[in-house]
Amino acid sequence: MNDDAPRATSVALPALLEDAARRSAAYLRSLERRPVRPDPDAVQRLARLDEPLPPGPTDPAGVLALLDELVSPATMATAGPRFFGFVIGGSLPAALAANWLATAWDQNACLAKITPGVAQVEAVALRWLVEVLGLPPQTEGAFVTGATMANFTALAAARHVVLARTGWNVEADGLYGAPPITVVVGAEAHPTLLKSLGLLGLGRNRVVRVPTDRRGRMRADRLPPMAGPTIVCVQAGNINTGEFDPFDEICPIARTAGAWVHVDGAFGLWARAAPQLAPLADGVELADSWATDAHKWLNVPYDSGLAFVREPGALPSAMAITADYLPVHDAERSPADFTPELSRRARGVEVWAALRSLGRSGLAELFERNCRQARRFATLLGAAGCEILNDVVLNQVLVSFGSADTTQRVIDAIQADGTCWCGGTVWQGRAAMRISVCSWATTDEDVELSVAAMLRVAARV
Repeated sequence: MNDDAPRATSVALPALLEDAARRSAAYLRSLERRPVRPDPDAVQRLARLDEPLPPGPTDPAGVLALLDELVSPATMATAGPRFFGFVIGGSLPAALAANWLATAWDQNACLAKITPGVAQVEAVALRWLVEVLGLPPQTEGAFVTGATMANFTALAAARHVVLARTGWNVEADGLYGAPPITVVVGAEAHPTLLKSLGLLGLGRNRVVRVPTDRRGRMRADRLPPMAGPTIVCVQAGNINTGEFDPFDEICPIARTAGAWVHVDGAFGLWARAAPQLAPLADGVELADSWATDAHKWLNVPYDSGLAFVREPGALPSAMAITADYLPVHDAERSPADFTPELSRRARGVEVWAALRSLGRSGLAELFERNCRQARRFATLLGAAGCEILNDVVLNQVLVSFGSADTTQRVIDAIQADGTCWCGGTVWQGRAAMRISVCSWATTDEDVELSVAAMLRVAARV
């Protein structure tokens, strides 16, 4: 064994990290001038990565250089200001830097006794989130990977509670022989919610679907009769229209029936942090659990889902873990008792950094600015003769350029043009281009540049 190897590595590490910082900064600076789409030639060069595993060690500086050379040009510029294809915001500076620092700490954020620093940061961040989202003060939360696992985690707590009310311990005895659970969803529920239900053994196809109105909102007057263990899943932020289900109508009905109400608020729940937008989500605080995604509109790096549950103890009842080799928790909150994972990165650090850097007014400004920019997209495109299919209440805009075939050809051409990037969707039978505005980096000039490119390309098609 070479005793000098660890020392040599420690000497080289600062220079390697400085090189990584330089390359990262250069990449971010390039986003203003490069096409949003990946460079097609660079995508072809990715084949160079498919090589045999090297027989021996490679200089770490060379490894980093190869990644930058081959992969950086082949990335989608989701971190830039003109990516509108999905609800993906670029990373805030403070959140990105905090992510780098937390990675250097290399903490397993599962046990407060072992990693007290990151456990405290996450506890504070969760308290701040409960406050800014206007959730009940006793609400407990958990950091998970994304909206799918946030839904999964909150719905696991729901499954525990509705079965515990019948005397059934689902964590100990499983679902075989358990009282059946009725799950009610809207007709336009997001597929990740259905995936979560499948993972929980509640079934993707067993759900009772409630019709939606012309804006994509669940119709409270079409809720089915509810009896026995029941979970009602509502939506804050329809993925196509940005609309909100009528929580102040649905939650009282469900509560009277003894049902649990879960909110899939992957991006729409953030409206609660902005005074101009908060009325859209009136009544959401009446629910029993909520799921959202911080990498969507809070603009923190991947991955960063959040699950919240009103009833204290419900999350740890569904998620807690014990083992002889793990330390006794004592009085402190142990994060592993609230999440599906035991080993977990400290993803709450960048959430704390984003909240600390923006503050209440910065959060409101970010969300309200993006919604104003979405309305600007709709106004300019509509004035030019494009058909806007939705009422732009939040940050989502649906645009038709004519027939389904024409609309798709325009979308393809816009993506190839590279000025901006938007994706396609089908909503209530209509093909559309979807514009999702959710980045701190998007300026009003970016909106104008993007609209000009869209109209130029549409005219050519």
